[in-house]
Parts: sequence; structure tokens; C-alpha cells
Amino acid sequence: MNDQFFMQLALNKAWEYQGLTYPNPAVGALITHRGKILSIQAHQKAGTSHAEVLALISAYESMSNSSVDIDTTNAKEVHKFLLDLPQNIFSECTIYVTLEPCSHEGKTPSCASLLQKLNLLRVVIGIKDPIPGHDGGAKKIKNVQIGILENACQRLIEPFLIWQERAFVLFKLAQTSNGKIGGGYLSSKASLRHVHQLREVCDTLFIGGNTVREDRPTLDCRFTEGKAPNVRIYSKKDNFDREIPLFGIENRKVEVSNDLGFLKKPSLVLVEGGEGMLNALKEKIDWLLIYQTPKLSTNNLTYNTTMNLQFLHQEKKDVDLMIWSRDIGH
Repeated sequence: MNDQFFMQLALNKAWEYQGLTYPNPAVGALITHRGKILSIQAHQKAGTSHAEVLALISAYESMSNSSVDIDTTNAKEVHKFLLDLPQNIFSECTIYVTLEPCSHEGKTPSCASLLQKLNLLRVVIGIKDPIPGHDGGAKKIKNVQIGILENACQRLIEPFLIWQERAFVLFKLAQTSNGKIGGGYLSSKASLRHVHQLREVCDTLFIGGNTVREDRPTLDCRFTEGKAPNVRIYSKKDNFDREIPLFGIENRKVEVSNDLGFLKKPSLVLVEGGEGMLNALKEKIDWLLIYQTPKLSTNNLTYNTTMNLQFLHQEKKDVDLMIWSRDIGH
């Protein structure tokens, strides 16, 4: 077992929450004790406990063979609990974290200060925090090593870096194994739930006019029971039937426009659409999220376009294969 192996496991965990932590970055953490893995955790939602904190509380549960009776998403409560533990309880532990622990106090206390006080054997960090004012956490901590799987850790936070400056545009598509996109739901319930989780956190759900006219969608978050996203319909003409379900959801903003100027604003934009939207936005799309279901279909609909993709990460969603990717040109 080596540092790269443990860091890769932390990375894999962080990818499970890619995008869902918006506006925070995806971060993973793993803790070992004498080479044995105690916990693997990831930051799950902005405003809740960071990856390091979740990993530490989980490691404590493993070491003590007990469950803590606190809300582990409440960062302040968990920080206090950890600091009240017997001194040096983690002194033979190593933590692997994909991003430099935060030095600043925000909605959550500083992870760097916590690690400094807990005095772990080693703190292994993937990359330094690239945001000025957030960095410097490593300087507070002893026994630090930085730069393990640096490129992979950098790739993990690429969306975070982009939405600091402008919209991060994520194009979601679902298809069969032979590339067909028509014929009702193509994804497993796990995939559908994941899409609805992304809808919940995005600033804008961007869809094409043809999708609205032909599919008459709702585009809500019913699989997560969350708030439906604001919708922007990409269309030159506003000739939509207002009886279509998506217009009937309370506390939702629906705009119709063919102006892409809104993409200059720092935000997370989730695009759902067919070939027309993919081709229209090709130069604006940062990443594609592909849900590929193990089916073959005779349906004629497909993404009839040419793109040379780089696969960034892939994992299973029930029977589906979920692939994070980006266009790398020709």
C-alpha cells in the first residue's frame, strides 16, 4: 500500500459528489492507522462538514467500535466533539486529503486548525488550495506532504475553478449502449436520482425549445423531493404552451431567450437536451456527463455529431455506467 493508492481511493470517493457540493469543491479524505484503512469520506454538501471532518469522525467510530450520537453534517458540533477526545488519539493515523485543508473560518470551522490540534502522524495532501485567502492551511500543520496524484486532484476541482470566473456548463446526456437517446426513460432509478440531485444545486437548468415543445417535460426534483431548478429555454420564439408541466411549478423562474450572455456569470449551469442543443452549445460546454444504460435500441434518435472525448472518471449507477468527460477537440 502506498500514498498514491490511498489518495486514489479518496479521489474516487470525492467524484461521487462531483457537482453536488456546489459552490464548494469536491474533496475526498481517507484515514489509515498503521497502514489499515479506517475511513473514506467526501464533502457532500456546501455548508456541511468537510471531507476531513467526516473522515475523522468515521475513523473514531472505527477505532472505538461505536457510533457517535451527534449530527455529523454539523461541522461545528463535530469539530467540538473531536477536540474533546483524549489527546493524541489520532497520533498514529495518517490522513490523505485531495485538497489542502481550509485555513479560513467560513460556514464551517477551519480544518487546518483542527488537524493542527489533533496532531496526526502524517497529513498527505493532493494539491494546494488555489483560491487566495483559502490557502495556507498546510503551513499550520506538522508532518505535511503535498503533491500526491497532483494532476488527478487538479482535475477533480476544475469545475470549482471555472465557476469562480464564469458559468461551468455541464451537458447531461443519457443513451443506450448503441448511442440511441429516444424512447422514454433510458436511465436507472439511481441515475435519475443523481440527475435530480444536480438539478437541485444548479443555478440554471438550460434546455432547448424543441425539447419543451415535443416532450412537454416537468423538469423537477421529484426523485429527491427537492426544489425544482430555475429553467432557461433556448429559443428564438416564445410560442410555448403554458400548460406544459414545467410552467406550472411554484417558486420557479422560467425564461425564454436565445442570448447566451448569462454564461459569463459565475454559476453552475446544467444542460439537458438533444442533438440541437449539443451542437448549438458545443463551444460553451465544459464537461459532459454521460449515463449509458446497458440496452440496445432501434430508436432513430441519436447525437449525430462529432466530438473527441476524454473520459475523466467513471462509476456505476445501478446498472448504468456514468462517465464524466470533456471534449478535447480534434
